[in-house]
Amino acid sequence: MMFGYADEWWALLFVPVVLWVPFGPFVMGAMGVWCARRPGRWWPRLWSMLLPLVPVAVSATAMILPMGSWDEPGRGEDLLGYFLVYVMGITVLPWLLGYGITRAVGAVRAVRAARAAGGRKERERGRGPGEGPDESPGEGQGQG
Repeated sequence: MMFGYADEWWALLFVPVVLWVPFGPFVMGAMGVWCARRPGRWWPRLWSMLLPLVPVAVSATAMILPMGSWDEPGRGEDLLGYFLVYVMGITVLPWLLGYGITRAVGAVRAVRAARAAGGRKERERGRGPGEGPDESPGEGQGQG
């Protein structure tokens, strides 16, 4: 018995919904980073879909179920606003940002590592970077 009523057990389902608003974006951003760091693995992607399932499904049910209010004016805007803010803004956008930023940083690091490895190979051969066989020593270094 909760709140003095025996049939108020369903209120426990709203605890994840309330907690998802402040903490959900951080959790989904971390899930996006986890997915980006492990490309090709299905386990992080599965958890990225299962983790927000309870808060999003419970809140969507609370938005959709009052079927009597579907005839009210403005109901479509309410559902669109819920979808844009709660589903896209709190759940999907942070995942995309975490995934995209992690992949972009990884790509930049790979390019820098490749450039550094290329410069090392040139120095090991006895030439500096930009001093190829067809170039004079000052051409590749910005002195033109």
